[in-house]
Formats: sequence, structure tokens, C-alpha cells
Amino acid sequence: MTLRYKGKKILIIGGTGTIGTHLTNRLLQDEPEVIRIFSRDEHKQWEMQQRLSGHRNLRFLIGDVRDADRVRRAMEDIDYVFHLAAMKHVPSCEYNPFEAVQTNVIGTQNVIQAAIAANVKKVLFTSTDKAISPTNTYGATKLTAERLISAAEFQKGPKKTIFSSVRFGNVMGSRGSVIPLFKKQILEERRVTVTDPDMLRYMMTPSQAIELILKANEMAEGGEVFVLKMPVIRLGDLVEVIIEEVKNKYCIQDSVQINEIGLRPGEKRYEELMTGDEYRLSIEYDDMYMLVPVFNKSSKSDSIINKKLSSIPTLNKQSAIAKESIKKWFEAENII
Repeated sequence: MTLRYKGKKILIIGGTGTIGTHLTNRLLQDEPEVIRIFSRDEHKQWEMQQRLSGHRNLRFLIGDVRDADRVRRAMEDIDYVFHLAAMKHVPSCEYNPFEAVQTNVIGTQNVIQAAIAANVKKVLFTSTDKAISPTNTYGATKLTAERLISAAEFQKGPKKTIFSSVRFGNVMGSRGSVIPLFKKQILEERRVTVTDPDMLRYMMTPSQAIELILKANEMAEGGEVFVLKMPVIRLGDLVEVIIEEVKNKYCIQDSVQINEIGLRPGEKRYEELMTGDEYRLSIEYDDMYMLVPVFNKSSKSDSIINKKLSSIPTLNKQSAIAKESIKKWFEAENII
């Protein structure tokens, strides 16, 4: 294994979240000089410190991306930045829209300005499939943050910092996602509340997400948005697998009721990977698409061909993975 980050100095903003903790575990294998974990939750930092107490190259910084001065201090002498911090729960962002703007938009601009000032080598921002044709505040703020990152590449002047984004869907088992919620409901109430069993979502395991994030960061030359190819899961299938796995693990004999409650404010039944215009201007790889920067054509743009609108990857029931595949993911990642 090539140790690409050996001896490097890394800052993970939002490092105590699900993606942040998995990314930290993966990057520690590369023997970096230091990984700074930046987040605003001291309890999560304490828990992470306990789990990783054997590593002497970890530093924990309490702070908020809304605080430009604190972000600037955290980024001093850093080589690589992974910007994972966000307000991400759709209902919370709907009811507190300006709070989402301050974290997801203004916070991202603080990261950009700090990175330019500190001469960071690369900044990778994690976006979401909800940024495509957004119908909610969360998606709209993440789309704006994406645009800030891409525009920063061409507003940085003579500075060498490379900015790019990676766009993906739901990460299986992440904190606050449906899987921990369903498990809790089964154990405590013997029921599951489902918005719509036919809802389709892009979903991947934490390991898949981390490896593709690192691959995108390696490929980045400036201003790109990398769109990961993600498996599609039907929500009803996911619920059935979770019920079966939880009942088996905890020896539950009772039946579990499924209650359909309808879509929450701002939710879509189907998500998208990209718009039609984006697809026609993208380069396709085996495991991702690369959206070429709109402000400047890189050498890679020569390989773009005119794609027909009908070729845009979309969600449909036939594309959802089988329940057996979901079960294998659960076993491999120890999700339940």
C-alpha cells in the first residue's frame, strides 16, 4: 500500500462525525505527521480520544467553522484539508434555514479563505446528492458551498491551493441516519416509521465512501466536482433487512410493525446524481464522474464527448440492489 499521506499534516473539519472518524482511521494507516480533528462537540472529541489513545499524532481542537479566526488558527502549517462539517438533517435545516446558511455556506467560505492564507496544498469538500435541483434548505446550502469551492480555484490568484468537491449520498450507519433510528425503534417500540417504502436512495458503506474520497483528492487538479457512483437502495427493502437482522441479533420474537408516515418537508422520493447539463460536461470513470470546472477547461476536458440527455443516470426501481447485497454490507461493516 502506497502511503500517500506519510509525514503530511492533515486537518479534518467535522472530524468527529461518522465520515470523519472513518477517514481518520484510514489516514492513520499512512503514518501522517499529524491529524488535527476540528469540531465543536467536546464529548465526541473525548470519546474519539479514548478510542484512539494509542496514536500520538492526533490533535483535537474545539471550534466551529462559523468562527473564521479559529478556522485560520487550526489551518496553520497544514498540507491537506478535508472539510466534512455541516448541518445535514433536512428537517432541522428547514426549520432553522439561516443556521444552515451560517454553517454550510459561510463556514465553507471561512475554510476557503483560511486555506488560501495558509498555503494549504489541497482542500476537499464533501457535498451531497441533495444539492442537485434542491428542494430543501440543506441541498440549497450544499450546492452554494460547492459553487464557492469551485469558484475559489479561480479566485485564489497566485496561490497554489487546489480546491475540489466530492458529491455522494447516504452513508450506511452514519450518526443520525435511518439505520440507527430504525434499530432504536425496533428495540424500544417494536415498530418502524417509514416515510415511503418505495423511496429510492443512493447509499454506500463507510469504507466505500472513504476510499473514493481519497481517490478523488488524489485526482483533483482544481475546481472539479467528483460524483461518486453509488448503489441504489429501496427504503422498503432496507427496512425489511434491518428488522430481520435486529430480530436475529437480539432474539426478538415479537412482530415489528411498519408505519408509513409520508415525506417530510423538503424531501424527494428520488434523488439525482447530477443535472443533464452537468452530465453532458462530465468525464466518466469506473467508479465516479468528474464534472469539469466551468471557469477553465483542463487538459482532461478534451476527452469529453456530447452525451445525449437520455443517458443521464437516474434512479428507478430496477436499479435498486437486492436485499441479499444489503445483508452482506451489514455483515462486512458490522452495521447492526
